[in-house]
Amino acid sequence: MAKKIKVGVLTFGDGREFLKKDLEAVNAQFQAKVKETLVKDGFDVVVGEEVIWKNSLAVKYGRMMAHEDVDCVIFNYCVWAWPGFARVAAQFCPKPIILYANLNPGFPAMVGMLANAGSLDQVGIPFHKIFGDLNDPKIYQRLRECILGVSTYNRLKGLTYVNVGGRSLSIDTAVSDPALWMEKFGIDVDHVDQMELVRRTEIELKNRDKVQKASQYLQKHIKKIHWTDNSSKGKLTEELFKRSIAMYYGMKSLCEEFDYDFCGIKGQRELTEHYSTSDIAEAFLNDCYGPAGEPHEPIICSTEADMDAALTMKVFHLISNLPVLFADIRSYYPEINIWDFCNSGTHATYFAGKSKDPVENLKNVEFRPQGFYYPAGGPSVYHIAQPGEVTLARLTRSGSPNHYKMVIVHGEFVSFGAEENERIAAIEQDNWPHAFCRMDCDMESFIQAINCNHIHGTYGNWIEELKVFCNAAGIEWVVVQ
Repeated sequence: MAKKIKVGVLTFGDGREFLKKDLEAVNAQFQAKVKETLVKDGFDVVVGEEVIWKNSLAVKYGRMMAHEDVDCVIFNYCVWAWPGFARVAAQFCPKPIILYANLNPGFPAMVGMLANAGSLDQVGIPFHKIFGDLNDPKIYQRLRECILGVSTYNRLKGLTYVNVGGRSLSIDTAVSDPALWMEKFGIDVDHVDQMELVRRTEIELKNRDKVQKASQYLQKHIKKIHWTDNSSKGKLTEELFKRSIAMYYGMKSLCEEFDYDFCGIKGQRELTEHYSTSDIAEAFLNDCYGPAGEPHEPIICSTEADMDAALTMKVFHLISNLPVLFADIRSYYPEINIWDFCNSGTHATYFAGKSKDPVENLKNVEFRPQGFYYPAGGPSVYHIAQPGEVTLARLTRSGSPNHYKMVIVHGEFVSFGAEENERIAAIEQDNWPHAFCRMDCDMESFIQAINCNHIHGTYGNWIEELKVFCNAAGIEWVVVQ
């Protein structure tokens, strides 16, 4: 299960002791409301037991937030609060700080929040301000967006990414400087040769139990497997099928042994020309279940060892708690205003059914033989993404020192019915997964905004959360409209 986002809540008050008792009930009432609202929404909430009304308490509860390892902190204002306490406490807390003032006309809560904001601003402590009643869905949505965006930024710190292979097909946008990741995001980068993945795959094939169980499960639940013999140019034999499944378990064992949090697999050219494609491994790593239907948290995995793809996908997953798409920006059909996002690897089967139940998704999935790009052969995970609102984005770098930017676009995945979907898919690639997307922007605006061939995203509207994340990370963002 995914670890719940842990939110700290500290309530600030007036520094005059003779007012403390009279204000206790007001502060307690509104702090309880914040906690109850967040707990009801599934957050793990840690609150300070006392209102902060002197510096020693600011230090005590600021340190408490650090000790509790919260993902973000809300500074809560119900009454007038002395501004100096905020910046004393904030030095111990994950940032940016979320400042929230209750709608409480009988007391100057907003005055307190704005004065505290100025105090933080003077010393360069970043923050977000929210004012209003949490019973108002729009106000709570803004608070929630800040919690998810800030927590995502802070949760990146301490993660480890493993690059299996290296630069694929000379795709420079797939390779980032490990020192830059550590400096900007607190992420360590390790490198493992693809030979290690092959070695672990062979071990899984010899053990057989997991591979055999997964093979039987998939043959039972997959819509169709297009078998070929070994002489076919595009091969999908039982041997290659099981090798691809074993690659999933090999990659999973690598991540588990060395505590890798997310990963990328080069694939092209060594695996795809001489061993087997890694499509099944990548798809089920990104799914919320394995190839035998066993549940697990998605292990973000990018194909072509695309580091900034994996980073974009990890951000999406931390925000949404959903599987995340990896695809090429393959083509655009102006007559129907549809983009075709299509790529051999990492397109999770979740998108085939929009469900966390593997059976619901796999009944819409076919394993088809690879084509001429991949002479080693192996199964391609073919399906069409289910309709629904989506947010798509990509982190890219430009200039020196590497300047990060996130290009964001909102839209929807669409379906034209089974027969027409198949026809359109076959124009591009009849054996790879597809997502047909209608964006909220015109073709030219999107083309000019993005300098990468890969795109990522998931169902829902996550624009504001992504903007909060980018602001926290010091990243330029562009919403293409």
